[in-house]
Amino acid sequence: MALAIGLLILRVGVGLTVAAHGSQKLFGWFGGGGIEKTTAGMARQRFTPAWFWTWVAAVGEFGGGLLLALGLFSPLGGFGVLGAMSVAIVASHLHKGFWNRNGGIEFPLMIALPALALTLIGPGAVSLDNLFNIPLPEPASWIVLAIGTLLTVAAALRSRTLATPAASDSVGAI
Repeated sequence: MALAIGLLILRVGVGLTVAAHGSQKLFGWFGGGGIEKTTAGMARQRFTPAWFWTWVAAVGEFGGGLLLALGLFSPLGGFGVLGAMSVAIVASHLHKGFWNRNGGIEFPLMIALPALALTLIGPGAVSLDNLFNIPLPEPASWIVLAIGTLLTVAAALRSRTLATPAASDSVGAI
């Protein structure tokens, strides 16, 4: 039972943190900019088309975070979170080093790693997947979602290299 409670605490903590972050992008909640301002930030970072990658990031964070917290359709939520954090690490944080106080990768990495671990471990006994007996086929679902996440992350990052450099080459956090 301790493992089930531990997984629940981890899922809910990571999942709701990322879902709240995604709600800043989607709805402007918790002091966020909403879709319009987030799209402008993605455009400054040269994601092309910015509106598309804004929606991918926002849904990956908000939807993935909620699925992760609920333990529903595992491992889908974990991969949504992992994909969003992977892009954020490379596009916004990597060039700032490791430490969060400098805007580095420390915080998004500490969201991505538990999300990845939860894709492998599963949601645990205290989850909606367990309650409603909704197991996705293993290992096929994990492999398909892993490949899909890798391709999506690669496409998002590649879209930046295809874009024309902005007049102001400022980089904002996503």
